[in-house]
Amino acid sequence: MEAIILAGGPGTRLRKVIRDVPKPMAPIQGRPFLSYILERLELQGVRRVVLAVGYKHEIIRSYFGHRWGALQIVYSIEEEPLGTGGACKKAMDHISDKQVLLLNGDTMFHVDIPQLVQYHQDSAADLTLSLKPMKQFDRYGTVTLSSDNRVTSFQEKQMCESGFINAGVYVARADIWCPFKVTAPFSFEQFLQNPGVHALNMYGFPSESYFIDIGIPADYELAKNKLGSRGGDQ
Repeated sequence: MEAIILAGGPGTRLRKVIRDVPKPMAPIQGRPFLSYILERLELQGVRRVVLAVGYKHEIIRSYFGHRWGALQIVYSIEEEPLGTGGACKKAMDHISDKQVLLLNGDTMFHVDIPQLVQYHQDSAADLTLSLKPMKQFDRYGTVTLSSDNRVTSFQEKQMCESGFINAGVYVARADIWCPFKVTAPFSFEQFLQNPGVHALNMYGFPSESYFIDIGIPADYELAKNKLGSRGGDQ
């Protein structure tokens, strides 16, 4: 299985607590957050990763090089901001398989990747989203599913008693962009909410697995405590 990790963000909201490094390089227990993601992928059987990088990508390349453990690392470099969707679309040029794992570089979800991939294949899905059930939250939008776990709609961020959030790990057909006229820059999240996208076979894969986000200073501090105590292999 090949994977694309979106690692091009500057981490604007984290500037007060981390400086001069891309957001995925935010340090946790002396290691970049991205190293925990890569470690987890290696343990789950992934062997080739495309890092979609942009802001200060030299720092990421200098640290990880082209090999991290058993992982081969390839870089897709955006010379100007392409948005999460544009960066993902560009990175697809480096994918040789018919399907690919997509991940955000500022979140970690310990979903069982072999199970996620198998579910994607069994469902004949074009795109499968890993979902985390949460309660009492307002930071994330929610995903609504039908009885057979087909994605039926996305809701904007609002106070929610309970619901499924998009946990930022996907399995997608490598040619998923072909039916759509999309040009960079564009957001992957906004792409998913485009009415035309519902023509895709799009499924949700709920999981109670461990989830952590470093998008804002408060959650980054929480990640430093929780992830540091758990390690990257839990």
